[in-house]
Amino acid sequence: MLAVASHANAVLAGSDFGEAHAISALSALAQPTRLAIVRLLMKHEPIGITAGQIAETIGAPHNTLSSHLAILVRAGLLRSSREGRTIIYRSDLEGMRSVIAFLVDDCCDGHPELCNLVAADAAACCAPISKASSTKKVSPKRKR
Repeated sequence: MLAVASHANAVLAGSDFGEAHAISALSALAQPTRLAIVRLLMKHEPIGITAGQIAETIGAPHNTLSSHLAILVRAGLLRSSREGRTIIYRSDLEGMRSVIAFLVDDCCDGHPELCNLVAADAAACCAPISKASSTKKVSPKRKR
């Protein structure tokens, strides 16, 4: 059984996000398995997937997957939640936005909107689904 990665201290998004946090996040992504995990979880937003599904999809051994997941949580790039006996992993979209914002913050002399590196509608397409706007909930197949 894989350990829950949410016990790790995740990087805070927003105004507390600085160079040390960016280095942590980018370092976490500079490893092929962790990059594959983040890309996979981004595809499965907002529902998320289990560690078993992650391991099966990317071909990572279970004994190293826990370490990769914990590193990504500490870097503020993913989060986990318990649903009964199952742990669901999801991208931490706020953490991802913080990394991207940090990278483009000084673009165009402090006006990154001029470069259009981050599309204006990116927040809308990646925003969490509110209960009011969602008419049905899709449950993924889960392995234990």
